[in-house]
Amino acid sequence: MFIRGLQDKFKVKSGFRYLKEEMEKPSLPIDREKGITSVGCIVDVDNFQKAELFYELIEEFSLRPNAIKIVGYKREYDKNSPYSIQMFSDKDLGWKGQIENGYVLEFLGREYDMLINYYEEDNLMMKLLSVKTQARLKVGLGPQDQKINDLILNTPLKDFKLFKTELKKYLKVLNEI
Repeated sequence: MFIRGLQDKFKVKSGFRYLKEEMEKPSLPIDREKGITSVGCIVDVDNFQKAELFYELIEEFSLRPNAIKIVGYKREYDKNSPYSIQMFSDKDLGWKGQIENGYVLEFLGREYDMLINYYEEDNLMMKLLSVKTQARLKVGLGPQDQKINDLILNTPLKDFKLFKTELKKYLKVLNEI
């Protein structure tokens, strides 16, 4: 038990080191056309339980039914419990900032036009996933690190309707929709 705790502590330390290095690097430009055709969402399910609301963006932006990929973060979850979206937790942290979860690796294997970082908490796992995801435009909420996101909306986490309205407004300004 002691060795496992020590090992977890070193994994977290190496994860923070990796995150710091990645955030200092200039972001690589994604060579994709303007317009939103694919969306990735990282959602803090501990603080926002209705992650399936992101599927409303399909109608809102006239996307294909499979254009939105959602992955939820929960501090601790039972892998045998049914969830409406794919989940990851602190237990999935590997060495040097790697995330050891098949669903997350599948999520990271795609390129997105827009990544929505729907969390307010300063959390290593969600930040790692945000930094590793390849997206042309990254959108986050107010209290997040400005190095991760291109567009930060100052809306409360619980008010998804306001977030959706503001997102649509700014995407029109940026000529993305």
